[in-house]
Amino acid sequence: MTYDFLKQIHQTRFLMSAPTFKLCPEDTGFEVAFAGRSNAGKSSAINTITNQKQLARSSKTPGRTQMINFFTVGHQDARIVDLPGYGYAAVPESMKIKWQKELEEYLVSRQSLAGLVLLTDIRHPLKYFDEQMLHWAKDGDLPVHVLLTKADKLKRGAQKTALLATKKQLDALGLPFSIQLFSALKKEGLDELSGVLGDWLDLANLPAKIQQQTDETPTPATQDNNP
Repeated sequence: MTYDFLKQIHQTRFLMSAPTFKLCPEDTGFEVAFAGRSNAGKSSAINTITNQKQLARSSKTPGRTQMINFFTVGHQDARIVDLPGYGYAAVPESMKIKWQKELEEYLVSRQSLAGLVLLTDIRHPLKYFDEQMLHWAKDGDLPVHVLLTKADKLKRGAQKTALLATKKQLDALGLPFSIQLFSALKKEGLDELSGVLGDWLDLANLPAKIQQQTDETPTPATQDNNP
């Protein structure tokens, strides 16, 4: 089933960008949000899991991309959401505050949001803004899957040490979470991540939903007979 999820996730397509929470698409179906510091490798992770080189575009000036970007995973009711990067020192304080308000409102208020994928550099995991995102997730009763990105930068023993240390931090926050190692460069951790996305986006039932929608679509003849 994980393989099927990965095949479905490869069908991801850009839907729209929203500058504010109020301009997000209709709050229906299931969404999974990707969040992380501006240098955590978020765009690389999204491009790798979807098997598309330029789906999520990383800004040449980290921290400047302010849009909430939405992508459909084979159907409008299954979406990946690329949230603005945060915590970059070069961004003006007023802009940081504005982004924080929008992110908090999205994480706490969005009904279709099924889970949060939090990306954090394995060499510097769970900094201040990461913990802020986790607290917002807790406020919204939102499950979290943590990606320790750039795992290829460390040797295997150091990877395991970082994984255990981050688990302890998450336990202390009292959050429902899962966690894994991830490397976009080496394409490691794709099966595990695709399994999480597949469950949260209900991808196993997506083909049946698409078929039902097709069956319920009126034919032109049926439409002509309607008053």
